[in-house]
Amino acid sequence: MSDKQRKFILKLTVLISGGMLIDGFILGAIGIVMPAITHSLQLSLAWQGLIGASALIGIFLGGPLGGYLADKIGRKPMFTVDLAIFLLGSVLQFFVTEAWQLFAVRLVMGIAIGADYAIGWPLLAEFAPARLRGKLLCVQEVGWYVGYLASYAIGWALTVSNSANWNVILGLSTLPTVIVLLARLGTPESPRWLMSKGRTEEALALAEQYMSPEERADLGSTQVGRTLGFASLFSPAYAKATVFVSVFWICLVTPYFAIGTFVPTVLEQLGLEDGLTGGLAINAIAVGGTLIAVALIEKVGRRKLAIPPFALATLALFIVAFFWNVSPLVTVGCFLVFSLANAVSTTLTGVYPGEVFPTEIRGVGVGFATAASRVGAAAGTFLLPLCLEAYGVTTTVLIAGGISLFGVIVTYFLAPETKGKLLSETSAPSAAGHGLRSAREHGRRVART
Repeated sequence: MSDKQRKFILKLTVLISGGMLIDGFILGAIGIVMPAITHSLQLSLAWQGLIGASALIGIFLGGPLGGYLADKIGRKPMFTVDLAIFLLGSVLQFFVTEAWQLFAVRLVMGIAIGADYAIGWPLLAEFAPARLRGKLLCVQEVGWYVGYLASYAIGWALTVSNSANWNVILGLSTLPTVIVLLARLGTPESPRWLMSKGRTEEALALAEQYMSPEERADLGSTQVGRTLGFASLFSPAYAKATVFVSVFWICLVTPYFAIGTFVPTVLEQLGLEDGLTGGLAINAIAVGGTLIAVALIEKVGRRKLAIPPFALATLALFIVAFFWNVSPLVTVGCFLVFSLANAVSTTLTGVYPGEVFPTEIRGVGVGFATAASRVGAAAGTFLLPLCLEAYGVTTTVLIAGGISLFGVIVTYFLAPETKGKLLSETSAPSAAGHGLRSAREHGRRVART
């Protein structure tokens, strides 16, 4: 790989990570200002849940839509349009004065960021060399957690010091959005997507500039002129991949978002006087979990990072459920373990969806998995305050632990090992029946020409 290609891959990784950072930023801020919003707008429990889940609901809608458009018209045009929409929503947060307005604005922002998942991850997966693809895709989740932590920390500082109201804290997402949007201008189209549309000359010209020789050789495995859609995700060729990435993602993020969005409230109900500071520590340690995944993924593989940490996070939740009233230190310690271990496994949600689907439906596949995950995240965010009030701490955390345990079981049986493999080897079997070996040989011939 040439210096130019290395610099391009690095820049692309940073640009897509920027979108993830923005996503984490808008979701982290809402938890810290929820008490202030509740007081200012006189929110009922239902409105608290709806506003907390609004961006997640938007991501549920935006993921499939963005994926469809990315597969239909290309990765490049959607890569900037989605952030332009998000920027508009960020600015509008400064001016909202009613609950329905805040819900609507954050819903639109969620649609834009959901589309970014389904555009950015396929784009990076399709450019990245096999030996680094897992690490580069993991970095996307680091960006998310850094954004989440940054917004939580800024919100915490401004809230404690009474330096800004909740409108300003939420509207701060405008600044990183402007920076990332401007930096994305001029990003090239994916050669793999161009190949899938029969635009071979354009694909090879871009591949020569931006892709490693091995990845250029693998271009020929892309099916040309093949039309696939949402229904294909549940065909015999792709159903296993669809079920795995969806369940894996749902069961990781549902407990995390439910607890994370209302972490100050949860910790205070569990006996910790300073819930805001405890929440800051829990979010900070999650960043450490993502860095562990980045460091180890190309050494130990996907499965070892997906399954054991997932099981450890589940165990921590069950300990909280049964022993939360023993000591606040036990509670906080278990939540710290949960946050670290959950983050290690969750980092793989940025890797698997981009690897297990072929180019023709990679955007749709990532978009569908994103949507599925946000169903769980939004449901958990909406239901957690209601469950705490109706059933108490033990039952609520037990439900979260049960969801996590189900995810561990499904992951154990369905998670593939994709370490070091080309995309033609990691994606689900081609419905057209072409063998991987012949596809790779064809790819090498195309690259040589």
